[in-house]
Amino acid sequence: MSYQALYRVWRPKTFQDVVGQTHITKTLQNAIVEEKFSHAYIFSGPRGTGKTSAAKIFAKTINCEHAPVKEPCNECAACRGIQDGSISDIIEMDAASNTSVEDVREIREKVKYAASSVPYKVYIIDEVHMISTSAFNALLKTLEEPPKHVVFILATTEPHKIPLTVASRCQRFDFKPISNKSIAERMQAVIEAEQISVSDEALDTVALAAEGGMRDALSILDQAISYSDERVELEDVLAVTGGVAQGILTDIVQAMHDQDVQKALSLLDDLIQNGKDPARFVYDLIYFLRDLLLYKSAPTLEDILERAMVDEAFKQLAETVPEAWIQDAITHLNQCQQEIKWSTSPKVFIEIAILTITNSDAQKEETQNAVDSETVTRLVSRLEHLEKELTALKDSPAAAKQHAPAQEPKRQKPRTAKNSYNIPYEKIRSVLDAAERPMLKEVQSQWASFLNKLKSTSAPAHATIQDSKPAAASTEALVVQFKYEIHCSLFLDNRDTVESVLTSVTGRKWTIIPIPANNWQELRNEYISKQEQAATEEENEQEDPLVEEARKLVGDDLLEIHDQ
Repeated sequence: MSYQALYRVWRPKTFQDVVGQTHITKTLQNAIVEEKFSHAYIFSGPRGTGKTSAAKIFAKTINCEHAPVKEPCNECAACRGIQDGSISDIIEMDAASNTSVEDVREIREKVKYAASSVPYKVYIIDEVHMISTSAFNALLKTLEEPPKHVVFILATTEPHKIPLTVASRCQRFDFKPISNKSIAERMQAVIEAEQISVSDEALDTVALAAEGGMRDALSILDQAISYSDERVELEDVLAVTGGVAQGILTDIVQAMHDQDVQKALSLLDDLIQNGKDPARFVYDLIYFLRDLLLYKSAPTLEDILERAMVDEAFKQLAETVPEAWIQDAITHLNQCQQEIKWSTSPKVFIEIAILTITNSDAQKEETQNAVDSETVTRLVSRLEHLEKELTALKDSPAAAKQHAPAQEPKRQKPRTAKNSYNIPYEKIRSVLDAAERPMLKEVQSQWASFLNKLKSTSAPAHATIQDSKPAAASTEALVVQFKYEIHCSLFLDNRDTVESVLTSVTGRKWTIIPIPANNWQELRNEYISKQEQAATEEENEQEDPLVEEARKLVGDDLLEIHDQ
């Protein structure tokens, strides 16, 4: 098989080829030229950022026949031998399969022998954090006082797992994720040399999907080349990565913000039908919104965007959507992301998240309209009452004084929007009259078990009630408060299933009455206020029998009452 993967063909051969790690390569070059390099290094950082490549280039540079130099010549016998692996003095080990004390003891035995072909022996130990604690302890002495002809380079993606006793004996270099711009520039050089036609959008999307790893970028590009026909287009990259096109993400966000539920859900359905991974879609959408929020806050931060490309549609969306809406959407999507990890029906949770985000502004507007309508109704009623009193005073001042003031009319319920949930206030007041505190504590103690069983029974039904909590309970009915009115409406579609599971868990047959949290607080405060007023009146009506008998004997004029 003559073909080699792109990431192998284009593996860096000089420090200059190591993309995005200038802070490391420049330091190493200066140390090599001045012959002040250390005996042990730790190269840490994410996968595919150049750790082992830099280690091998370091080994070539210090052993190059033209040393001391800043770059290996890649032409002398030493450079060529190290590059093709024929020189045995450069030892590359995979710590994942060489973790025992015996493996380290073998290093300790061989390290004392001088290099046979080049000036320095170099041990490159990849994924060094996989070595056992006892093996690290066996390596300590060698790391602290190695022979002058030996250099250790420990590469790892998890430096926190290396014991401090080992880390303190090494110089540490942290490789950082490579920027999307640097990855795209490097791939541009690769495709020009390979004479491959790739669109700019496809290159940018590969760079985004690579998440800071040059090796991952070249692997994705290689796969897209195999998938495409003659020219690699954006659709080819999206097909091999499972990603979602930015245009679709833009349309979905715009539809949610415009409260166009039908369009948002249709776009989601098309994505799922076309085989897109639901979890990847939520992941991409969260990062797209994150980039949108950063761009709105500071347009100059374009270079740190991770999922979005700043085109005209993106700019227009940034001007339309407010920051508070984006933050709220990210919160709901993050919760959805946690839920779909354990669900066999991820589409349901994504649909509910989209519904919640889409209707969030409508809920706020509806609540505000309800408050405004209620205030206007009360003011109108009060004005009518005052006009009647004024008319009565004009017609008959004397009679008006003797006439008891009319009671203020009962507060009218604000009209609800069309197709919204009608709150059964009277039913809830009846439950409060018959409510028992122990009954509420009983259902609260079993609520978590009930939710778990409901989740395994019906994921859609569980999704409608997961954010709710019991508010009041009688022997026959249970008042449950929901975050928004839309959740109450969604619950009603799954009411039979929810009540059936609740009965099986608690052993009681309860009728669930939903109510939005804001309305519940108002109703509860009103109910408590009336209860306290009734108790005060009852207390005033009750009088001590002795006081009543004394009043009969001496009359009110001579009676004096003193509290003991």
